[in-house]
Amino acid sequence: MATLPVWADWLISFFVLLGAGFAFVGSVGLVRLPDFMSRLHAPTKSTTLGVGGIIIGSSLYFSVTTHFSAHELLIAIFLFLTAPISAHLLAKAGLHLHLKLISNTQDLRKKPEQYADREAD
Repeated sequence: MATLPVWADWLISFFVLLGAGFAFVGSVGLVRLPDFMSRLHAPTKSTTLGVGGIIIGSSLYFSVTTHFSAHELLIAIFLFLTAPISAHLLAKAGLHLHLKLISNTQDLRKKPEQYADREAD
């Protein structure tokens, strides 16, 4: 097993811990937040940053120990392209299904009824 320089150890540890912290906050938000829209917000923002931090740490580790690998870069590109798209589609599905929102969740559309797929209840 190769020993890393001290600066690389600290930098890799920083990014891995930063990523783990963001992923943890996103996971707690997914469990604790009250309605669908706020639950959707927590993992799409912070967990994406969490995985990004871990991927940066992994990329740094393999760049220092062996050689640069494009695998981590490809994973990051795929993640940062697909996470916002899937979150947008889930949010639109939630709006069209009229999922129950708490009173603090604001619907900022001018005429929400025009987006409804069914008759108003």
